Amino acid sequence: MEYSKTFYTKELQTLSGTLIIEGPLSGEKMSAYEFHEDLVAFRPPALQHKALIEIADLPEGRIFIARENETIVGYVTYLYPDPLERWSEIKMEDLIELGAIEVIPKYRGASVGKNLIRLSMEDDSVEDFIIITTEYYWHWDLKGTGLNIWDYRKVMEKMMSAGGLVYFATDDPEISSHPANCLMARIGKRVPPESIQKFDQLRFMNRFMY
Repeated sequence: MEYSKTFYTKELQTLSGTLIIEGPLSGEKMSAYEFHEDLVAFRPPALQHKALIEIADLPEGRIFIARENETIVGYVTYLYPDPLERWSEIKMEDLIELGAIEVIPKYRGASVGKNLIRLSMEDDSVEDFIIITTEYYWHWDLKGTGLNIWDYRKVMEKMMSAGGLVYFATDDPEISSHPANCLMARIGKRVPPESIQKFDQLRFMNRFMY
């Protein structure tokens, strides 16, 4: 597969100030920016910054950020699914995962997540890929936002839909373990039928178990 990394950038005006939305970035560029201390959803900030730098330099890795001056305050990642997840069991070159999205509390409600996803979908090369995201309620900041599970789920669906991702059914055990969890995906216009068939096989791997 060819992995296009055409750079895009835009300004986003918010009530808390002007942000720059940009990407995909190289690991070198990622390392030149500060990483906000409130980006703690997945691991301690220093470790997450290091992980994003490594992802940025993968052939398929794409990182888009929101920054306030020289400090990263939000990001979205794209890379191949984790080898331990079912989505990598059939080796598909044209299936990429939106692996993580995070915005600091100061800028929540300012459509930063939506703008990150929209900008990341501007490159025509996304039409060659199936892009998936797996939403698990235990990753959601319910305490920090004050939202209940179902309201948070609506927020996530609305944000992902800004990039053309829609709900897809699956029998994946982790997703099926709670009704708020879900699989969303965007199937590019140039994805061949055989890849869509493989994706369907991945979604329903348990259908012949009984």
